[in-house]
Amino acid sequence: MLPSTSAVVRSAVKLLPPRSRSPGCVWSAYRNISVKLGGLKPKTVPPRYLGQPSPFTHPHLIKHGEVTPGLSQTEYELRRHRLASHIEVQSDRLGPSASSSTHVAVVLSHPTRYMTNDIPYPFHQNQDFLYLSGILEPDSALVLYGKGRPDQAILFVPRRDPGRELWDGPRSGKEGAAALTGIERVHSTEELGVVLKSLKGNVLWYDSSHPAHPRLHQAHVGPVLEAGPMPHSLRPLIHSLRAVKSSAEVALMQEAGHITAQAFRRTMALSQGDVDEAVLFAKFDYENRVHGANFLAYPPVVAGGNRANTLHYINNNQIIKDGEMVLLDGGCEYFGYVSDVTRTWPVNGKFSPAQAELYEAVLEVQCSCLSLCSPGVSLDHIYSTMLALLGRQLRQLGLVKASTSDADVLKAARRYCPHHVGHYLGMDVHDTPEMSRSQPLQPGMAITIEPGLYICEDNDQVPERFRGLGVRIEDDVVIRDKGGPLILSCDAPKTIGDVEKACAPR
Repeated sequence: MLPSTSAVVRSAVKLLPPRSRSPGCVWSAYRNISVKLGGLKPKTVPPRYLGQPSPFTHPHLIKHGEVTPGLSQTEYELRRHRLASHIEVQSDRLGPSASSSTHVAVVLSHPTRYMTNDIPYPFHQNQDFLYLSGILEPDSALVLYGKGRPDQAILFVPRRDPGRELWDGPRSGKEGAAALTGIERVHSTEELGVVLKSLKGNVLWYDSSHPAHPRLHQAHVGPVLEAGPMPHSLRPLIHSLRAVKSSAEVALMQEAGHITAQAFRRTMALSQGDVDEAVLFAKFDYENRVHGANFLAYPPVVAGGNRANTLHYINNNQIIKDGEMVLLDGGCEYFGYVSDVTRTWPVNGKFSPAQAELYEAVLEVQCSCLSLCSPGVSLDHIYSTMLALLGRQLRQLGLVKASTSDADVLKAARRYCPHHVGHYLGMDVHDTPEMSRSQPLQPGMAITIEPGLYICEDNDQVPERFRGLGVRIEDDVVIRDKGGPLILSCDAPKTIGDVEKACAPR
């Protein structure tokens, strides 16, 4: 998705070997931190459905000791410890009294949202809450507290209610949530305000400007805010953690990329002259789900012909004529992690000479940008390089005059590609928005690389053969220390030969 200016989990990528560590400590290959764990005491998961997969109800998806598929109780506890460490560092900067004060961090779930009376939208959890707890229920909360370092966790989940469960399905309840997550202290959500007051926190970490759950904020957190000091924002700290993926997270993203690549391959095979965009949309959605995705990560762009030049076109309801190309920007969510891939191809299976010229120009730029994806390079630097490379292609294609100045060529590149080269990727499509694209990339960061060229059909300043063509090519990338970037979407056909082969009738 554009940045503004099989169901079996595949084996994880090989990462750098663990460094020496003390007994009882957990080491992360991507985050150079070692913390003492030991708060988890294994409990038997109740033999009933908890409202989300568990080892009892979904042994084909989730192993014993995992909270969500592929992610263990230990990994979630490690995330909470890392956040506590970040807060501890920040508290040192707040002054000497803050280091000895009781710090309280509050993260709320999302509420259930309704499209009309009694008809809910599919629930989508607040990713910050999910990242720290693994809980997929609405109306929940997580509190971390402690002196100087808030490393004690309290989880709040809705009370079990047979009347509501008759309509909405089972809930985990306190017992189920404790067993699934390994968090010892679990309360019902109704107790959130009382518990917050009892902690008597001197320093509060909470995002009050845009509460994730307005009702819980007003009923439970708001009164605490009124009686205490101004809270410090928690989102930047959580996003700095989320930006760098563990090996388990990379494995989930690899599978999301693989599923989406297969969906592209099979959608290309359905292409033919005069095909409805809605048919390709439905095929792409079906193939993602049938290969193991939970659902699509966002409304896809399925844009035929000149509609590819409307960057966020999502109507997907017109006929793509024989001889036109289709631009499909889509991805899936796989147990909390998403893919975001774009391919452009001719629906009749054969690129015209003009289509091939424009496509090869974008492909060359994209491959050059992919080669830059390494530690220490920023997305903004890759963007600047993309503009320079696109400018060179514009000259070669005759889209700008050979005599045009370099400065004006860069302006033309921004005009013909009015979006950034990419964005961060992970639990969300435009992941970790608190992270600047000017900061150096680190091993474990996931990004997209998606240059494009868009030439509207009414542009009489360019050769007629290019008018109405729009091309974007996008891949998902994990930054690695060695071996170059890991391309998560590498199975999706991309060269002209591979695309035409995928489109060929069988």
